[in-house]
Amino acid sequence: MKQRTIGGMDLRSAWLILIACAAVSMVVAAMAALNTALPQIAIHTGADAGQMTWIIDGYTLVLAALLLPAGAIGDRFGRRGVLIVGLVLFAIASLVAIWVSGPNQLIATRCFAGGAAALIMPTTLSLITSGVPRDRRPIAISIWAAVAGAGAIAGFLVTGLLLEFFSWRSIFIAFAISAAAMALLCLTIGTSKDRDPGKFDFPGTITSILAVTGVVLGLLEAPHRGWDDPLVLIALIGGVAFGAAFCLIELRRTDKLLDVRLFTNRAFGAGSLSVALQFFASFAVFYLYLQRLQLVYGFTALQSAFALMPMVAGTVIFGLLGNWLAVRFHSLRFVLASGILLAGVGLILLGAVDYDTYWQSIWMISICATGIGIATAPSTTAIMSNTPLDNQGIGSAVNDTARELGAAIGIALAGSILAAGYTSRIEPTADLAREQLTAAGQQRIAAGDTAGGQALIDAANEAADRISKSLAEAVEVIARLPADAAPLAQRLAQGAQGAFVAPMNQACVVLGSVLVVGSAVLFWFAPRRVIEANPVPSDIETSSDDDDAAPSTADEHALE
Repeated sequence: MKQRTIGGMDLRSAWLILIACAAVSMVVAAMAALNTALPQIAIHTGADAGQMTWIIDGYTLVLAALLLPAGAIGDRFGRRGVLIVGLVLFAIASLVAIWVSGPNQLIATRCFAGGAAALIMPTTLSLITSGVPRDRRPIAISIWAAVAGAGAIAGFLVTGLLLEFFSWRSIFIAFAISAAAMALLCLTIGTSKDRDPGKFDFPGTITSILAVTGVVLGLLEAPHRGWDDPLVLIALIGGVAFGAAFCLIELRRTDKLLDVRLFTNRAFGAGSLSVALQFFASFAVFYLYLQRLQLVYGFTALQSAFALMPMVAGTVIFGLLGNWLAVRFHSLRFVLASGILLAGVGLILLGAVDYDTYWQSIWMISICATGIGIATAPSTTAIMSNTPLDNQGIGSAVNDTARELGAAIGIALAGSILAAGYTSRIEPTADLAREQLTAAGQQRIAAGDTAGGQALIDAANEAADRISKSLAEAVEVIARLPADAAPLAQRLAQGAQGAFVAPMNQACVVLGSVLVVGSAVLFWFAPRRVIEANPVPSDIETSSDDDDAAPSTADEHALE
């Protein structure tokens, strides 16, 4: 009987891809979803600025730190089983978040959810690469990569829609229901695991967790504390030191968490660098552009999510075309370098071209998204095709860790430039608010309204301090000004927006320049083929007798 197919894909493989993509989109969406709900969360939980940051970053930090060992656990015990456990734990973490009352409790649930997400994310890709027929893997990876790239915007969209009708707790209810449903659906797919896992690498696991934790912690805290803050320096230096220790341990061990020699494979290394640069660009754009949409143009959370649809379209459409382009032009080097270059050009234009409305910026966002989309699938294909079949969970974890590190670096660099630029420009506006509110208070006192005038004078310093902190705080202060202070509100809005837009533009130019340099590195370093002559070190290469074995140079489906 002829097997039924969908677009050339057998039904079993299509169903596996659907389940895996749904799971990874939820994980990525959870990284971004709470950004739009933070004002509500702060009001209901009493979170201060630092706690608000960690409501977002706690998830990212734990996810990034546990990805490598979580990928190894999936390889060892079975990827489907680990995926189901991760989904169940994610659902529990989301349910617990519904009943928390304080910010620290919410941060704890977010860290718990990040640990669960670490079990989910690498298993989704490794199940695809080990469970989909070899000739269909490129399109399967393209679909996975496109969905993972657009997952954050899906998170913004769903969150914005929920907040239009419900409270912030509805976000966690939606995540809990989605995770539980996917855990049940995972019972319908097959599984795979490492045939000879060996001993678990505890020294490598510990050092990798400490290395990633240190680097990500330092990068996430740098925009708020400053790059010269002791905690930031200790975290970054300690993370690099533990990273070096991890490499030394892995070079000497027989049973490795990650064979670091894989990075000497140019396709694997170039794919990892390209993935990091893609998320460096995309999350920096989210961080900067969403603030401009909401705080300068006055978009709601839902409107902001819809405004990012051109980025979804560019990432998804060109994400599906990326592997085809690599085959058509016979060059991984060309596709990766040109994609990252295009994304860099889009970012530079976003900072260099003046625009006063959202509609004037769509074409620049689309250029950036197109570049990211072109490079997305070939990067992941290069990583997974050069990872032994039994270690697909580790290959997937490397891919995902590169994403998290790239996102953290992008947010940290964008945040630092924006914070420093805003602080250096906002003082005249803050002084104006202090002087005008004090003068208005004195006028009220002179007119006989002593209590009202004194209250206005007392609020003057607080208003100036809040305006100095961020554009979000400035917008809140301006919104609370009395109706008869409309001229002052307009001047303060112009000053605060100007103090924000200028450093945002600078940040876009700097970030885009980093991508342009990265594209040059990729053009020099990346090989022509996705699979190199010696795709994996000979002592860990898988058997060629297995139909699903890791590809070799003789693989007729390898990209030329």
